[in-house]
Amino acid sequence: MNSFATTTDLRQHLNPLRATHKIGLIPTMGALHDGHLKLVEKAKQENDVVVSSIFVNPVQFNNPDDLARYPRTLEDDLEKLATVGCDVVFAPSVDEIYPEPPTIRLNFGELEMVMEGAFRPGHFNGVGIVVAKLFNIIQPDRAYFGQKDLQQVAVVRKLIRDLSFPIEMIRCPTIREEDGLAMSSRNRNLTPTERVQALALYKALNLAHDLLHEGQSTAQAKAAITGYFANLPHFRLEYVEVVNADTMQLVNEVLAPGQTAICLAAHIGNVRLIDNIVF
Repeated sequence: MNSFATTTDLRQHLNPLRATHKIGLIPTMGALHDGHLKLVEKAKQENDVVVSSIFVNPVQFNNPDDLARYPRTLEDDLEKLATVGCDVVFAPSVDEIYPEPPTIRLNFGELEMVMEGAFRPGHFNGVGIVVAKLFNIIQPDRAYFGQKDLQQVAVVRKLIRDLSFPIEMIRCPTIREEDGLAMSSRNRNLTPTERVQALALYKALNLAHDLLHEGQSTAQAKAAITGYFANLPHFRLEYVEVVNADTMQLVNEVLAPGQTAICLAAHIGNVRLIDNIVF
């Protein structure tokens, strides 16, 4: 496995391969877990060269404390990537990616007016900037993203379409722990007690799923989740929405199979968690 910290060195390695090799990219912010490694494994099946980037992107954090708390475990990450056959790691410094503070602004329209976009102003602008930079630097044929960050998937899909990147985006299923908790780098920041309590997110999503399956309205399903968290004083529910799984726009009724998503975000202690399931 080759590891690079500069754009120049990475390009010198990849450029000779482009004519004969398909390149798959898994963008990450490190603190890797099995969900990330599943993305690498899938990319290995579909490409000749797999690149994983590790970069904690400061531009997408609207809360400085959240940025400071984000786990950084580079050595452990490199060991994990080697075990699943990752070919190339790009782990640049902030100065390498942003020689100057970016002033460009990306507007994703209605996509960033709900849920994560509404509660984290500027977040998707930062996501769009760093993903566009990685696409330009690495020039992959395919890029792999997890469904847990469903709204991010929609934003990247729009970025690819609007800027005509010749890249196929692959959305991969959320990987969960055996007890149902969605794997997330932020789970490392949970105390043992909070780790058990965090199972409430998946339980709430399944409650809403069952209600929709029984024919209850999206409003009733959302109200049930709100009531569920109202009885959990250690949680602060930030949002729960039922949306079109592709456009992220709110829906008042269940759409065709695979087209409706139930999404939520909640704070437990100092940790903010998100999760979703597709109906």
